[in-house]
Amino acid sequence: MFAEMMIPHHEQAIEMSDLALAKSKSDEILSLAKQIKEAQQPEIELMRTFTGENAGMHAGHTMMGMLDESEMAELSAATGEAFDQLFLKGMIEHHKGAIQMAEMVVGSANSTVSDLAKSIISSQTAEIDFMETLLKN
Repeated sequence: MFAEMMIPHHEQAIEMSDLALAKSKSDEILSLAKQIKEAQQPEIELMRTFTGENAGMHAGHTMMGMLDESEMAELSAATGEAFDQLFLKGMIEHHKGAIQMAEMVVGSANSTVSDLAKSIISSQTAEIDFMETLLKN
């Protein structure tokens, strides 16, 4: 179930990062978006190997931290500094949702799942700290 929920969650983060790579002029945001894509695509591929994984089962559900259709449309339509601010705020909440989901399985008996959860918690906590710093500037 973790993979079924996390795959579409990661896919949205990649979609948001693609928007940032196309729209942002900020070197920090461009670097962050690239980093998110480089981290989450391999995690998606790993989760697709989990026995019984069926990501399509939860793809239509709004999960913790995911942007809804109107928020994604607003992000897509935004430009300049407004885009950067929406991206950062949206990705912070998105990451917080992923961390909450990962915390549910960090103690899994399956070491692959547990290790992945620990990695998600660690990397996304660091990215949240960085994004919060960018928002303050």
